[in-house]
Amino acid sequence: MSSKTNAVRLVEQAGIPCREAFYAYDEKDLSGMHAAQALGLPPEQVFKTLVARGERLGIHVFCIPVCCELDLKKAARAAGDKNMELVAVRDLLGLTGYIRGGCSPVGMRKKYPTLFDDSGARYAEIAVSAGARGHQMIVPPDALARLVGAEFTDLCK
Repeated sequence: MSSKTNAVRLVEQAGIPCREAFYAYDEKDLSGMHAAQALGLPPEQVFKTLVARGERLGIHVFCIPVCCELDLKKAARAAGDKNMELVAVRDLLGLTGYIRGGCSPVGMRKKYPTLFDDSGARYAEIAVSAGARGHQMIVPPDALARLVGAEFTDLCK
């Protein structure tokens, strides 16, 4: 469909098996649940990338299933911070290089501490944004976590 995104190139350069999946997205519904449905994948296996700011330690990235909600207390505890709050959508592009609905844990402008919900470790493959709306990459979660320096921990409500 379109050329490879930087996130896909980085995953492939790291030797990680990667399948790309494309779907028609709707500007009015950029939810991960829409992505999972469009791809025909269980929502537990499709992960959204959330960016939050800690009170003391700054920006962190959290990848959780699209059917779940990030527990900010768990996120702060896992990050070793006191409090955590999601960054405003208007700040996302400047911090990560990605827009809402196309934020990937791979290839951000800066390397931020990253955590994956531990449920991802149950699957041979998970889908994450490939860095563009309507574009997912399906990859082994353990290899993806190694690439971005992430750990698996309990992050959801």
